[in-house]
Amino acid sequence: MAQDVSEVLSENKSSVSYFLLVGFSDIPQLHLPLLLAFCFMYILTITGNSLILVLVLFHNSLQTPMYFFLCHLASLDMCYTSVTLPKLIWLHSQDKKEISFTGCISQQYFYIAFAVSEYFLLAAMAYDRYVAICNPLHYSLIMNTKTFLILAQGCWLTGFVSSSFPISFSSRFNFCKSHVINHFFCDLTALLKLSCGENTKIEVLILVESLVLGFMPFMFTLASYVLIVHSINSIHVKDGRIKAFSTCTSHLTVVVLFYGTMIVVYIRPASMYLPAHEKLFALLYTAVIPMINPMIYTLRNGEVKNVIKKVFHFTK
Repeated sequence: MAQDVSEVLSENKSSVSYFLLVGFSDIPQLHLPLLLAFCFMYILTITGNSLILVLVLFHNSLQTPMYFFLCHLASLDMCYTSVTLPKLIWLHSQDKKEISFTGCISQQYFYIAFAVSEYFLLAAMAYDRYVAICNPLHYSLIMNTKTFLILAQGCWLTGFVSSSFPISFSSRFNFCKSHVINHFFCDLTALLKLSCGENTKIEVLILVESLVLGFMPFMFTLASYVLIVHSINSIHVKDGRIKAFSTCTSHLTVVVLFYGTMIVVYIRPASMYLPAHEKLFALLYTAVIPMINPMIYTLRNGEVKNVIKKVFHFTK
C-alpha cells in the first residue's frame, strides 16, 4: 500500500515542492503554552493508550471480543495522533513551517486511513455490544475468534484502501493560488481551497466517499444503539438495566465525542467556514479525544478499574 502511494506521488506530483503550514502561529502570545500543551497531550495519549494495550494483552479477565476491539481502538488513536501532533509540535518548536509535497500527501493519506478505520471500528464495537445485550445466549457463538478477527482486519483494510482514492485526487491538484495551508496538518479540504481550476467533480466524488465511509458506519452504530436501548428497556429488573447499559456507556461516550466533532467540522454550510474554528475542532478529534479515550474506558468500566487496582496494588 505504501508503494502505491509513492507511485501516485511520483506520477502526479504538482509543480509545488512544499507547503507552509500556518498551524497556530497566528496567536504568537500563546506560542510556548501551546507547545507545552501539545507535548503533554501527545505524551498522555501514548501513555494512556499503551496502558490499555498492556492491561488487555496481559490479563486474562480482559481477553474478550469487547476488549480486543478496545486494543485496536487504542492502537488507532496512537497512530491517528502520531500522524498530526508530532508535526504540530515540530512546527511550534521552530520558525520554519515547511512540509514537503510528498510529506503533505503522505500525512493526508495516513490521516484519512486511520480516520476511516476508526469509523468502521466504532461500528464493529457497536455491533459487539448489540450482540452481547440483545442476543446474549448466542454471543460466544456469533462473536467467535474468527468473527472478531475478520471485523478488525476489515476495519484496517477498508481505511487503507479507501484513502488511496482521495489522495489520487489531491496529488493532481494544480496549486496556483497559494502554497500556504491555514491549518496545522494537510487536511484535504484545506488543500482543495488552494487548488485552481474546475474542482466540482472532485468535490462530488469526495462528498460521495465521505457519505459512504463516514455516514454509513455512523448510521449502523446509531441503529445498533437504538436496538440496544430498546432491549435494555425491556429488562424489568432495574439492576439488570443498569448493568446492561453500563457495558456500553464508555463506547457510546466515545462515539458521541468522535462523531460530534467530525460533524461540526465537515457537515456545515460553506458560509460558516472559519479557519480558526476548523483548527480548534480538528485539534479536538485528532489530539484531545484520543487522549481522553483511555480515561473514559477506565473511569467508566468496572473491569478495567479492578485490573488497574490489582496491577498497582491499590487493593489486596
